[in-house]
Amino acid sequence: MESARTLDSAIAAVDRALRAVFAPARASRPAPAIPGAPAPLTDTQRRESAALMRVNHAGELAAQALYHGQAVAARQPATRALLMSAAASESDHLAWCETRLKELGSRPSLLNPLWYAGSFAIGALAAMLGDRVSLGFVTETERQVEGHLEEHLTRLAPADARSRAILEVMRAEEIAHGASAAAAGGQRLPAPVRALMGRAARVMTSTAYWI
Repeated sequence: MESARTLDSAIAAVDRALRAVFAPARASRPAPAIPGAPAPLTDTQRRESAALMRVNHAGELAAQALYHGQAVAARQPATRALLMSAAASESDHLAWCETRLKELGSRPSLLNPLWYAGSFAIGALAAMLGDRVSLGFVTETERQVEGHLEEHLTRLAPADARSRAILEVMRAEEIAHGASAAAAGGQRLPAPVRALMGRAARVMTSTAYWI
């Protein structure tokens, strides 16, 4: 019986991975709207917006993978439910970023399979250390994502209200995810772990900006 449940979990994990990486992203909610017609962007502004949205798309894919990996190894059903709920929200963010990339005439990162695989492995490893550590990992991840989004909001051209509206909603929801994980018992991670997470995130964001 236990082996059957393990096999089911493995099949579900593979299915989620294939859908996240290779299938067109689908949102359960419409993307944040802006009033009136969008202002035109210069070529330079469009390229910068596209690069930033590509980074955010890669980040949302990695967040999904992280939560999927954590959910597979979560010990308590309540923890698993919290992680999968957050993953569903990240799926909306992923779809919004993907749509915006198409509007900007650009594409997602070519390294998305790598981002997903690496993040899934990290998430599963964090979950193996216990639910409190896993939830603390969520809190720290979302804190760092909030910082990246705030930086991107300062770099977007004022005319790109469409991208700004998406990032502002994403930022608010990432903050909520982190707060939920902390309230559920997330343990604050040691400073060296937080620093290592920050360096790893910087490698991904700087690479996805171009590739």
